[in-house]
Amino acid sequence: MNNDNCKDMSDVLGAFARAVGRAAAAGAVLAAMGGCTVYAPPQPWEKGNLAKKEMTMNADVLDQSYVQHIYTSKENATGGYGVGGGGCGCN
Repeated sequence: MNNDNCKDMSDVLGAFARAVGRAAAAGAVLAAMGGCTVYAPPQPWEKGNLAKKEMTMNADVLDQSYVQHIYTSKENATGGYGVGGGGCGCN
């Protein structure tokens, strides 16, 4: 194999890699811009689905009490959400 052939091949591969990189960058930009599109607000007949208990952030009461228990344990304080006092014993 000739050195010129190797150099030509590396030039071709380099150009191909740059083209793929540019295409990937363009695809990433287009995907990011696709997230900026404006969506229509929900219609009145669709709002019933949004009002269901499953759509709230804390729909599972048992899971929410577990999260509260872990929070208070890590904070070493009673209450954890807005209750006065701290883990140091000074109220």
